[in-house]
Amino acid sequence: HPLTVPTLEREARCIIGAKIAVGFSILTQHKPPNDLTPVDYDANNQGTCMEIVQSLPEDIPTILSLYDAATALQAEKAMSQWPKIDRRLVEEEIAEKRQWKMVEGNQIVCVWVVTFDDPKIWGKRSHQPSVFIHRIANHPKFRGRGFVGMIVDWAKARYASGPIQFLRLDTVGYNEALIRVYTSHGFKLLEPVELEDTTGLPAHYKEDKVYLFEMALE
Repeated sequence: HPLTVPTLEREARCIIGAKIAVGFSILTQHKPPNDLTPVDYDANNQGTCMEIVQSLPEDIPTILSLYDAATALQAEKAMSQWPKIDRRLVEEEIAEKRQWKMVEGNQIVCVWVVTFDDPKIWGKRSHQPSVFIHRIANHPKFRGRGFVGMIVDWAKARYASGPIQFLRLDTVGYNEALIRVYTSHGFKLLEPVELEDTTGLPAHYKEDKVYLFEMALE
């Protein structure tokens, strides 16, 4: 059975070295008061305190532009490329509170999506309580800032105290640089898989083996 999205929490956090200051106040389930998106996580990056918040409908043009930039980078590096992301898909993800953004000032610098089941890619392992992270896309001017590590810290802080047992990622095709990034942040590289049924998945999942990464939450 798919897991429900955890109760939205307001978390005042700023990572400085290994120290984390935490303050909680529980908000209403899924729906922040006055339709405002609360700060879910504050992370220090190169001296700047960034905010992680849920994406809003007005963010969609920026989100789509970041996807286009990511696809252009994939083409430049001869990687497996994302297909054109449909606006309606992003609208659904935002409505389901699964689209997240990292913000510096008024600038969206990174976006990603989470889901709580992923059977076409993970098979039987999808039934293990997990958060699956997809479509991490950085603003071109903010690449190389260690955002994957910040997303991992956010996910650990958000989900480790609940029923979630694993953080999981995947990438299509062998990519040494991505493997190095993910494993450097604590993910274990599993055996690649060839998907038997790609119905409903983005087209690039048909092109190559899928490399799976997971991290057990303690």
